[in-house]
Amino acid sequence: MYPAELVKPMREDLTQVGFEELHTSEAVDSAMAKAGTTLVVVNSVCGCAAANARPGARMSLQNAKRPDHIVTVFAGVDKEAVETARGYMIPFPPSSPCMALFKNGELVHMLERHHIEGRPAELIAENLVDAYNEHC
Repeated sequence: MYPAELVKPMREDLTQVGFEELHTSEAVDSAMAKAGTTLVVVNSVCGCAAANARPGARMSLQNAKRPDHIVTVFAGVDKEAVETARGYMIPFPPSSPCMALFKNGELVHMLERHHIEGRPAELIAENLVDAYNEHC
């Protein structure tokens, strides 16, 4: 588990633009039960989360179409919440960071770590925007 003071600015990268933090299994299940579209970002302390994933997620929200709900769990911190969120992402293997778009609880788009690592934030945002335009 990472210290709270270490991950605070990494959490704020997403919460300051409206992402809701989920810390428990119950909170994840409640978020996934909501009607409409939900973007789940599994946040991480790694460099690709800082340079690519979080900026890409933030940029994607500038699109006219966007998810109804935007939530985040933090790998290495919110263990219970991350495990529950990853259960909704099956058949994809666990990875962090990663991003998943759900429509009425059904997984419709997935960005795994290997889609994020080494790719610019703008490309990640474009990928998410394409998914929003199709599903939101």
